[in-house]
Parts: sequence; structure tokens; C-alpha cells
Amino acid sequence: MDLHLSTEHLTIRNQVRRFAQEVIAPVAAHHDETGEFPHETVAQMGELGLMGIEVPEVYGGAEMDCLSYVLAMEEISKADAAHGVIMSVNNSLFCHGILHFGTEEQKQKYVRPVASGQAIGAYALTEPMSGSDSGSMRSRAVLSADGDHYVLNGRKSWITSGPVADFMVVFLMTAPEKQQRGITAFVIQTDQPGFVLGKTEPKLGIRASATCEITLEDYVCPVQNRIGEEGQGFRIAMTVLDAGRIGIASQALGIAEAAYEASIQYCREREAFGQFIGQFQMIQQKLADMKTRIEASRLLIYNAALAKEQAKTSHERYTVEAAMAKLFASETAMWVTTQAVQIHGGMGYSRELPVERYFRDAKITEIYEGTSEIQRLVIARAETDLR
Repeated sequence: MDLHLSTEHLTIRNQVRRFAQEVIAPVAAHHDETGEFPHETVAQMGELGLMGIEVPEVYGGAEMDCLSYVLAMEEISKADAAHGVIMSVNNSLFCHGILHFGTEEQKQKYVRPVASGQAIGAYALTEPMSGSDSGSMRSRAVLSADGDHYVLNGRKSWITSGPVADFMVVFLMTAPEKQQRGITAFVIQTDQPGFVLGKTEPKLGIRASATCEITLEDYVCPVQNRIGEEGQGFRIAMTVLDAGRIGIASQALGIAEAAYEASIQYCREREAFGQFIGQFQMIQQKLADMKTRIEASRLLIYNAALAKEQAKTSHERYTVEAAMAKLFASETAMWVTTQAVQIHGGMGYSRELPVERYFRDAKITEIYEGTSEIQRLVIARAETDLR
């Protein structure tokens, strides 16, 4: 594994870093405070090719590799984690599944506008009573007598970008008696009858990313909008989540880096007992551990990105690599931001500085796209072959 970034990767990272720090960082606190979706900056991200980084150019994307995606996600999330998750959902949860399992018509109709930033995509798997246990979902899709369309009914929750999404990949039961093997995936348009927006969640962090519930009430979905075959939904969902976990790991890394750099700066400015606080050994220990965990996270993420790249030709899964990266990076983000608040003392608890936002944003990385507990289960089962 070559640990040196190519000239192309360095250029991508530097360009995205400049955009993130000059355009996104100055408005991050405002969007966190108000909860307003950042339409303007997200549109600019689309113009830069960030909403479909690995998507082939023929489908409106930038056609770059997974490492480019990781580097870009890290820099965007370092400026604002809410922008990062919007980018992650578009790239991994929406585009990835349709590219791998969808028809040519679906790719042209739905991936192209989302990857180019002209539309927003979303992903709806979780339900109020069905999170990690997808086999217990209650949403139903019933094929019409003439086989022309499905009628969708159900309720989905915790949908990132849901309130502003134009298209959505949704998962519903077509054969409930088969549990997980009875799940089927569909792509739907949110401007059609039967699609009802529910409440927008009042979240602890990533507040600008807009998360909501939706209800499907006799939503008529053409058969040609089914992704893959009936019963393939669980496989599609898990394949998509493998890709998504690499994005969330990169988001977590960006958050941790932002908190660490803020702590370094504060340690050079804050004085106590006649010296800068960075000269105290207990503070130095915190900084050393923060840096070490951040760099270990980075290596796990790069390893997962490499595994994903290899999978494009080998067609093997990279589930374990993605789970390890997501597990370690998310717990690192939570640990690092906790230490950052502690180093800043009272100012770390104040909304005058961004450290408390980093702390709030970090927590969700341990929860969505598979909790830390689920990641450990995924890794252990793969290693022991206990399924």
C-alpha cells in the first residue's frame, strides 16, 4: 500500500480544502444555529463535482477514485460535518446503489441529476420500529394485478436530506414472511402523489443536514423503478452501507482533525500559571493521543478506500475494512472532541467557539449507517464466520 498521495490526489485535496475553508467554514455556525439547509453552498459543491465523485462522467459524475472521495469528504467535514453528510448520502447511499444494481434508464434518469448537483438524493431504510433489525420493517410494496406498478405504504424515519430530496431510494417488504429476504428496493420521486413529508428532526448535531420522517400513502411506483429484483433489497442496502461507512469514517476524521487543530491553536494562546497550557504534560499527553488516534483512523480509512477500489475489478466485498474504518474513526472523533472541549475548559463549552459544535457533530458518527455495536458485530462475525 503506497502511503504517499499522488500529485492528482494532492491537487484535489488542496482544491477542496480551499473551497471548504473559504466558502463553507464561514457559514457553518449560521446554518448550525438556524438549521437552514445550505442550498447555495451545496449547489457549489455540485458544480465542483463533489456530489458524484466516483460516478462515471457519462452519468454526470467526476469519475474519480475512492481515495479522492475520502480526501474530499475529510476536507468538507472539517469545515462543517453537516455539509459532509449531505455529500456522503448523495455519493454513497443514493448513487452507489443505483449504479451497481439499477438499469441504464434509472442511471440516466436519477443518477445523472444527483451526481451533477442539479438534484438531491436520499436513502430511506430505517423505520420508527426498525433500525438495525431491517427484517422487522413494516412498510409494504404490493404488486398490482396487471404487474404494471407497485403500491407503496409505510413510514420511514431519520432520512438525511429528506425534506429537500428530489429522489429517494426506499426499501419495503414485498414478501414479509421472508423477513430480510423479502425486502425490495425502489427509487421514487418526491413530487408524486402519496409522498408525504413528516416532521423534521430537532437534532443534537449536523443540524443543517435536514433529517425527517416520510410516509408513503398508496404511492404508485412503476415496476421500472424497482432496483434489482424482488427480494434483493437487503443485499442492495448492505452493499450501499459498505460504501457509506467509508464516507462516514471520513466525515468523522474531518471532525476530529478540526477539533485537534483548534486545540493546538488554543494551547499556543492560552496561558495559566505563567506559561502556555500546551507546556503542561497532561495537556501534551492529550494532544499526543489525539494525534495518534487521528492518524490511525486515516490509515484504516485509506485501507478501506483501497479495498473498495480493488472491488471494482474483483467484485469482492470490503465489508470488514469499511466497518473497521467507521468504528475506529467515529469513536476517535467522539474521543478527540471530548478532549478538545476539556482542553478549552469553559470556552470549550461556549458556543462562541466551534469546539462545542464539533463535539455535538461527532456523536452521530457512532450511530448512523450502523452503530458502533453493529460494526463490532459485523467485524467479529466475518472473522469467526459465525453468521
